[in-house]
Amino acid sequence: MAIALNFAARSDVGLGRSSNQDSGYAGPHLLVVADGMGGHAGGDVASSLAVGELSILDGESHGSDDAAQHLHDALEAANAQLRRRVGDEPDLAGMGTTVTAILRAGSRLVLAHIGDSRGYLLREGRLTQLTKDHSYVQSLLDEGRISPEEAERHPQRSVIMRVLTGRDDDEADVSVREAKPGDRYLLCSDGLSGVVSHETLAETLAAGMDPDTTCQRLVELALRGGGPDNISCVVADVVELGGGPPPSTTPQVVGAAAFHRPRRSSAAGTPAARAAALRAAQDESGDDSEDDDAQPRLSERERRRRRRRWIAGPVLLLLVLVAGGFGGWRWSQQQYFVGADGSNVAVYRGLTQDIGPLGTSHVVESTGISLSDLPTTWADKVRARIASQDLAGARRTVSDLEDIASACRAATAPTTPAVPVVPAPAAASPPASTPAPTSEPTSEPTSTPSSTPLTVEDCGGVG
Repeated sequence: MAIALNFAARSDVGLGRSSNQDSGYAGPHLLVVADGMGGHAGGDVASSLAVGELSILDGESHGSDDAAQHLHDALEAANAQLRRRVGDEPDLAGMGTTVTAILRAGSRLVLAHIGDSRGYLLREGRLTQLTKDHSYVQSLLDEGRISPEEAERHPQRSVIMRVLTGRDDDEADVSVREAKPGDRYLLCSDGLSGVVSHETLAETLAAGMDPDTTCQRLVELALRGGGPDNISCVVADVVELGGGPPPSTTPQVVGAAAFHRPRRSSAAGTPAARAAALRAAQDESGDDSEDDDAQPRLSERERRRRRRRWIAGPVLLLLVLVAGGFGGWRWSQQQYFVGADGSNVAVYRGLTQDIGPLGTSHVVESTGISLSDLPTTWADKVRARIASQDLAGARRTVSDLEDIASACRAATAPTTPAVPVVPAPAAASPPASTPAPTSEPTSEPTSTPSSTPLTVEDCGGVG
């Protein structure tokens, strides 16, 4: 039985970070999520190096017996790359990255894991966590010193005990399992698993959506949960070949690795690679042996050729910049977010961040939701702009905000006092034709939806 992977990958900077240090890769033979760390200058470099080194495995055929060794060797090569990079750039000292990767070899899957990114398997409706966090809180759990509920709220849950940093003892856990058609795998950074509950992950993965839509939905859930960290996920379905059109084999690269494409070292041992490296080193070193006396020996034809190269270089650079700018503008017009338009909520198309004084977004849909009807925390999130992957996701966010605003309006609505009934004097009876006075019904505030348990205090500091 021949199988394949139907895959998708997504990454988002989140609401609490200014840069994305996660990297993700999804291909026909390889799935990777890497969460970089080490500050603004190092996390994105570390995760990009790891993904760049591992991605070479996606283009090879792996036997079931040697796939685990191939993955182990690639992780060692990635670790060596980190060590060399820190040696070349001391400012990057302290950077590191988690890695959770799956390499497919026929019907077998090799799982490698180091850090607190996670791997999950959904099989027959049941979601199982395949990896164990290499974290301080996990060690407390293993020792029975805290409960799982306490672990979710522990102040040191982000302290990681083991990641790739370039040290010789940075070893990943490696395991092998059989793939079955119908299985669904999720790899994700803690920006997703640390915000979205296990039950919600299971429900979303089992909802029947395709991998790309599922990734999009998972990112949206993490953003709704506050998005305090970068969010990355890879979803892959194991499918049987022959029952329909084969899935795409075009790899997807997301996060920091999509912008930093490092030079891989895994093929450096081949003769062709060594020759190419030697030529590159010679080109970079240049040849300064020519002096001013040697210039007249150049032919007129050679001098014209050199002048043309000097002219063509800037022209080509200008064309590349123009094409890149147009491509960037087109990409920005496929992004959506929910933000503030004056005192109301609106849906915008474009980037959540402006470029200096240049605005990069515009309103595409106005709403009747007033910021003054939202709790302060949600109003602040709208002002900070809530990112979405597409227009449908932005509309879902608006729908949620409308529910919250309605709940706040109901919770803060004044109660109409009952009209008191004044008894008539005993001696004076009203005419028989005069109806007896009745009290007006008391107006009760509409109850808050159970999904948004807001009180008057929650909504009192609105705006």
